[in-house]
Amino acid sequence: MFKILMKRELTPVTKFFVVEAPMVARKAQPGQFVIVRVTGNGERIPLTIADSEAGAGTVTIVIQEVGKTSRLIGALKEGESILDLVGPLGRPCPLTDRGPVVLVGGGFGVAPIYPIAKALRAKGVKVVSIIGARTQDLLILEPEMASVSDELLVATDDGSKGHHGFVTDILKQLIEAGRDIEHVIAIGPMVMMRAVAKTTEPFKVKTLVSVDPIMVDGTGMCGACRLTVGGEVKFACVDGPIFDAQLVNWEEAVRRGKMYAGEQKLAIEKMEKEQLSGKCACGCGGGH
Repeated sequence: MFKILMKRELTPVTKFFVVEAPMVARKAQPGQFVIVRVTGNGERIPLTIADSEAGAGTVTIVIQEVGKTSRLIGALKEGESILDLVGPLGRPCPLTDRGPVVLVGGGFGVAPIYPIAKALRAKGVKVVSIIGARTQDLLILEPEMASVSDELLVATDDGSKGHHGFVTDILKQLIEAGRDIEHVIAIGPMVMMRAVAKTTEPFKVKTLVSVDPIMVDGTGMCGACRLTVGGEVKFACVDGPIFDAQLVNWEEAVRRGKMYAGEQKLAIEKMEKEQLSGKCACGCGGGH
């Protein structure tokens, strides 16, 4: 059991947790992830480590409530515990000694961008961060990103804060202005990362992305997280999750990411019916 030491609500659907996990914290590096399970018969989901403190024995995870399991985690309170938290898994993000590096975080992807920015700044690398969301109310960790960035640029789809448009608009403006860019690292929804890849490709700017397809065991055994990268089959959990954005088969990755959308919808509908009837949504048979 992994005790929740602190919880913050970043947006109505995005929750920030600091969890007691000393063995994970000792080994965690930027770009790695954990596999989390809420109940004994529940789904296992991957969550990128948003921060870690080896001395305190804690890891930080950020949940966006999309499916049943993420909603169950989001409902947990300080002092309660997560049943399983396994990691760190995956390969760390390669960190250059040269800059500037442009970091692009979309939506809740800002959370895993944060430890990368923090680590680059610690190495003395100049960091330019671009973060975005659909609207100002959905922007997360803006003060934290400002603290680890030499320059922070904000975009919102509706223009409620910063640039009126997409993070890729700002990225393209920086490149076309002739800004010195060593490389780009982007984390966010699949479609956003695909857009970043298309933006940088004509300019031949090295671009890395963190791809989080459907995962089950997180050890390469099940094959659920397979991707085609550079014409070869890769498993995000052991070969990634960081890949060269120009080599990812994005059409396949986006398509596979939507494979279980129907089942996800049914699971949410069932959970909501159970909650209305007073049953416990976690499946334990109780009414808490």
